Amino acid sequence: MIPRVLAEVVRRERPRVLAALVGFCRDVDLAEDAFQDACTRALATWPAAGLPANPAAWLTTVARRRSLDLLRRRARSPVVPPGAEVLPDAIDPGPAATEFDANFPDERLRLIFTCCHPALAPAAQIALALRHLCGLTTVEIARAFLEPEATTAQRLVRAKNKIRLAGIPYAVPAAEELPARLETVLATLYLLFNESYASAGGDTWLRPDLGAEALRLAKLVAELLPEQPEARGLFALVTLHYARRDSRLTADGEVIVLEAQDRSRWHRAEIETALAELDRALAQRRPGPYQIQAAIAALHARAAASAETDWRQIAHLYATLLEFTPTPVVQLNAAVACAFAFGLEHGLAWIDRLAAAGELADYHLLPAAQADLLRRAGRRDAALAAYDNALVLVRAPAERRYLERRRAELAAP
Repeated sequence: MIPRVLAEVVRRERPRVLAALVGFCRDVDLAEDAFQDACTRALATWPAAGLPANPAAWLTTVARRRSLDLLRRRARSPVVPPGAEVLPDAIDPGPAATEFDANFPDERLRLIFTCCHPALAPAAQIALALRHLCGLTTVEIARAFLEPEATTAQRLVRAKNKIRLAGIPYAVPAAEELPARLETVLATLYLLFNESYASAGGDTWLRPDLGAEALRLAKLVAELLPEQPEARGLFALVTLHYARRDSRLTADGEVIVLEAQDRSRWHRAEIETALAELDRALAQRRPGPYQIQAAIAALHARAAASAETDWRQIAHLYATLLEFTPTPVVQLNAAVACAFAFGLEHGLAWIDRLAAAGELADYHLLPAAQADLLRRAGRRDAALAAYDNALVLVRAPAERRYLERRRAELAAP
């Protein structure tokens, strides 16, 4: 009973508690150690003492005391790591604070900006923020980067070593430093939302709590930096996708693709908010990838039915998006849009070129998209083979069931 409760509390509250600890002691590794010690103490204490009224607050209090103890022990150590904060026994640091902290309405957002230090490579900044402040696992981050888990683990270790050895200060950036960190902060929130929107781990394909948190943080960034159109663009993009949350799964947890969704279940008030935010971003006349993606999502949102979708405009927007982010994944999405806008064979030819390049060899959505277009084109045997390829690669149980169902429908006599 207690281990299960603790596991659920840790899953739900770890990012928030860890963010508070990092803000308190300004050391990611030390905060992790203190939190782990608090969890170990909970396992030893709760069975006899009973479950605390507020388990998350209990863990925070115990971990904070433990972090202070570790800081004092470090202060007495003859060897202090470069850049480490040390404290004499009689001093309690209190909450970490700077003159700009008052402008951050949220502790986690403040620390995400702090974590995105320009001395680190952008991918390392994003990985650190996702792991320690957003609560994603190394496996989930690896999937977001489309790379092996070992590569992500090494990236995290190297980043923390660089922070320690180079003495990079864990300090909240001043107001004038925020725009320089915005790109990696937005990328962090974008990947966080992507994990909530189509999680490949566990039995839950959608993670509404994670999506709500990504949306909340994106809204705060847009409010914090209203002069930055990409911040507004990301908020609009996340809101448009989040507004479809109630239509993406059946009551039994089966995937419903966009064209089959009940559009009456889309949250129209949220869509209107997003469209207004996108209009404000575009009015600033500094286009960027998040604004373009939001414009694509807006065309889907404005269509009263799937058949009314303006695929030609979407295809043109993808062509513009490729000028900013010419990645294989964006090319795959563009290929699908091209198929619906200009003919299935055009999209299939593009996907064939992507498959030949090999950069998406482990990405199940490439053969999945290929299978869907081949099915629509009436090429049954080729579509079945593509479904088989996708099923070899897919990880999320809900997506697997969807692909199996579509394959079975196609294979039926």
